[in-house]
Amino acid sequence: MTTHAPTKPAPSRAAANAAAPSAPAPTRSRLLALAVLCAGMLMIILDGSIVTVALPAIQDDLHFSPADLTWTVNAYLIAFAGLLLLAGRLGDLIGRKKVFVAGIALFTAASLLCAVATGQGMLIAARFLQGVGGAMASAVSLGMIITLFPEPRERGRAIGAFSFVGAAGASIGQVLGGVLTEALNWHWIFLINLPLGLTAGLLAVRVLDSDRGPGLRAGADALGAALITAALMLGIYTIVGTGTHGWTSARTLGLGALSLLLLAGFLVRQARAAHPLLPLRMFRSRNVSGANAVQVLAISGMFGFQILVALYLQNVLGYGAAATGLALLPAAVAIGAVSLFLSARLNARFGERNVLLVGLALLVAALGLLVRLPADADYVVHLLPTMLLIGGGGLVLSGLTALGMSGADAADAGTASGLFNTTQQVGAALGVAVLTTLAGSRTASLTAAGHSTAEALTGGFRLAFAVAAGLLALALLLTAVVLKPAGAAAERAETAPPVL
Repeated sequence: MTTHAPTKPAPSRAAANAAAPSAPAPTRSRLLALAVLCAGMLMIILDGSIVTVALPAIQDDLHFSPADLTWTVNAYLIAFAGLLLLAGRLGDLIGRKKVFVAGIALFTAASLLCAVATGQGMLIAARFLQGVGGAMASAVSLGMIITLFPEPRERGRAIGAFSFVGAAGASIGQVLGGVLTEALNWHWIFLINLPLGLTAGLLAVRVLDSDRGPGLRAGADALGAALITAALMLGIYTIVGTGTHGWTSARTLGLGALSLLLLAGFLVRQARAAHPLLPLRMFRSRNVSGANAVQVLAISGMFGFQILVALYLQNVLGYGAAATGLALLPAAVAIGAVSLFLSARLNARFGERNVLLVGLALLVAALGLLVRLPADADYVVHLLPTMLLIGGGGLVLSGLTALGMSGADAADAGTASGLFNTTQQVGAALGVAVLTTLAGSRTASLTAAGHSTAEALTGGFRLAFAVAAGLLALALLLTAVVLKPAGAAAERAETAPPVL
């Protein structure tokens, strides 16, 4: 449900024309534009999963310590999560196409720097630049889809395709990362981005319609931008550092408090600014606020599951990089298939909230099966059922995306997209930090009690899986209590929409 802001003076005709989208392009042109946006996101998501599989090889080659190695991931995450909201707003002001193309170009150039890196500092700096480029491209993608497909049925199919690409990128990255690392070397996991980035960038220039925002003077909240960027970067930096410093250390508590203080200052600024970076009126929509809160919990559980299962397969069952990617492939395929072939149909017939409830219930069941995982698990018996039930994530991702963007008008679509992507990244960072910390503490306790390494590791993973299931159960409860049902199915669509 979208709640409108109080009446305010009408904008000038020039400003209205600048902010409003042009008339929808012919269907073929819009599908080409959707394909380009999906291709750009495929590269970014693929890169995120491909790096995790290659970390051991990077560590050996560049002589990273275990603590320093984490910065090949953390540097990217801090830049990506910290700049999403700002990048989304810039897209609204200066044009989303410009921000998307610039982001793809920067990400591609940074990938080349990663590929030729010969030292730790160069790789970490290049990964930070990748995060900046990824934030620019990601922040405006959903906003462009919303304006490209204003009709609910078409929008649902487009969001389903976008979610499918996310799952496809994750699965391809896991398998490709292992194959490239073992067959060639880790440099190739970054070189693979070059043809993808060049193709996506060139096609974006030709295919995407140029949109002209009202300009920086219409909403360049410099103070607000500084406050939220600092708050997000410091917050993510604090979260990712808990694995080394602990959750109750003076460093964690001090930096966490400072991050919250900066966030509070940002909210005060947004309430008073004439042209806020993040219009607080968007949070008047119960579904927008609720969907972003649910997403933090759901992504925490889902992303934590992906990392923990990969660690379990490698450290307990002894799988190699390529075998780990193949073992995780059924989960990604299930999510992708549900996103592409079922989510739009079910959302149109039953409403996003109801479908989201079913998806979250499937995820709770999937994680619940892992609570009693043995140290000598058989993949088909103990893991494959979870991989298939994880397909419920396809219902969760598409439903949350639709609800999270439901309060965005044409002028704020980029900001809403940046906000939605920001809560997604915060959820991922929290999930990994909390669950890996719990798993490590439990493992250390079991090791001290005399259990074998495999049993101690498995005990730690079981605790983390139980907590992940609890996070998803809390997301399920929040969805049932806070989110409001959409209109009757008959008002949404007489029949299920055809597959895109």
